[in-house]
Amino acid sequence: MTVLVTGVAGFIGFHMARTLCRQGVHVVGIDNLNDYYSVDLKRARLAQLEHFPSFQFQQIDIVDPNALLGLFIAWGFSEVIHLAAQAGVRYSIDNPGVYADANLVGFLNVLEACRTYPVKHLVYASSSSVYGANTKMPFAVEDAVEQPVSLYAATKRANELMAYSYSHLYRIPATGLRFFTVYGPWGRPDMALFKFTRAILNGEPIDIYNDGEMARDFTYIDDIIESMNRLLPRPPPLTGEAAPCQLFNIGRGAPVKLLDFVQCLESALGIQAKRNYLPLQPGDVLQTWADVAGLARWIDFSPQVGLEQGVAEFVRWYRDFYPCKQGQQARQAKQARQSKQEARWA
Repeated sequence: MTVLVTGVAGFIGFHMARTLCRQGVHVVGIDNLNDYYSVDLKRARLAQLEHFPSFQFQQIDIVDPNALLGLFIAWGFSEVIHLAAQAGVRYSIDNPGVYADANLVGFLNVLEACRTYPVKHLVYASSSSVYGANTKMPFAVEDAVEQPVSLYAATKRANELMAYSYSHLYRIPATGLRFFTVYGPWGRPDMALFKFTRAILNGEPIDIYNDGEMARDFTYIDDIIESMNRLLPRPPPLTGEAAPCQLFNIGRGAPVKLLDFVQCLESALGIQAKRNYLPLQPGDVLQTWADVAGLARWIDFSPQVGLEQGVAEFVRWYRDFYPCKQGQQARQAKQARQSKQEARWA
């Protein structure tokens, strides 16, 4: 069993590859190591994986079809977990071409490789963003998703349609996963938990959009990985004429108000945040809430980790991963206080 994990230096890709390696699965991971966020963080994740003898990394961009096909020829993958993509709702507003390349052309190349060298199961990342302007709660996979409010969401919905057509035409067993606000250790620096933690520890204000009148279905990374690990050996059936293609929400199923989320983080850090209230950002949605009944029926599991536990785990990781930086910040804060005190006595 050799599994390909694309986007292996990313947040979810790293965790998934590490879990598979711990189970003794041979994993080939690829990533283009772009600089959308810290390449140092991506390399630090890879350094964790390199300890496993069953792991091999190659720096490959999925936009390059020849490199991708060469990889399939060399390894003959049994399953593919496709997580490589250009992430971020707001980034897509200013950089649309990057999303067309990575999320559309790149995914087409993955599908073509799976068609040319068939696999037992293609598991790929979609997003809760596909629900867009939907107002019916909770979001169910059966709901119409024809109102994306960002280009990022539109590319993810396009991925679902592309996967269905290839599944129908070439009988590729494919499972799409609509992730809901994934967070946890080794997370992405552009996500709210990471940004808020960094800002609070730096004594900087955090930006709270729409005056805090927003809610997200925060889903802890371990629950995401457990769900994927159970899904991988359970592809949709090839029996009958229906396309062997399916979709699942992966979320906690319990939306949390943004201000409650901030209070939870403040408690974990032991520091009160300075808050900067701003209007709603273009591309943002007011609330997400996952209906995970289908996932629970298929794999006998639904996400379990509550926000308080998950945020505490992230904060522990963050303080361990950035100890020198925090120490420097603490020294700078102390020096600033001493300078103010000396100024008063001068």
